Amino acid sequence: MAKEIPDLMAEARAGTGKGAARQARREGKVPGIVYGDHKDPVAVAFDFNNLLTKLRAGRFMSTLWNLKVDGQDDVRVICRAVQKDVVKDLPIHIDFMRLRRTSKVNLFIQVEFVGHDDCPGLRKGGTLVTVRPEVELVVTAGDIPDHITVDLSGREVGDSIHISDVDLPAGARPSIDRNFVIANIAAPSALRSSDDEDTETEEAAPAEEPVEE
Repeated sequence: MAKEIPDLMAEARAGTGKGAARQARREGKVPGIVYGDHKDPVAVAFDFNNLLTKLRAGRFMSTLWNLKVDGQDDVRVICRAVQKDVVKDLPIHIDFMRLRRTSKVNLFIQVEFVGHDDCPGLRKGGTLVTVRPEVELVVTAGDIPDHITVDLSGREVGDSIHISDVDLPAGARPSIDRNFVIANIAAPSALRSSDDEDTETEEAAPAEEPVEE
């Protein structure tokens, strides 16, 4: 299932340059520019509070947005730069790049785990330890997966699940060339505590006294 692309509301901004940008800021807006896809750049402005909320939510620059501007067709964009005030650390300008449906883009995709009931490790009391609840993938802008699925069936205590164990959606690939761990099945806490106690007992046991002949 394709991932739903969140909307980002903006308004067209008359004029460019420092003067027009300062005017937008006085009106409580964050000026921005949309460029790319062999089209002319378009000056836009965003509501300051709305944009700040999205920025602070995280993953802003790795999220594909559906940019909506009154009187214009919606366009898919990704943020390429956020200029901030050096003192207040608040956004004062933002750049977006247009993407075609065939464009490749790096995005964080949610991991969904299935097969819990068929996982021997979990049935024995093991715990699923999620290392990466999201995985950064290179995907096609027009076919972004809603999630990737990790099947826990047959997994035993001590097993680790790597990205190579996952069937990725067509056209998607990891953004880094390394077989990283997504999750593992940890031993039951009682078993871990018992092992720790055994280890401590062995370490604390005094050495045997030598026998004199």
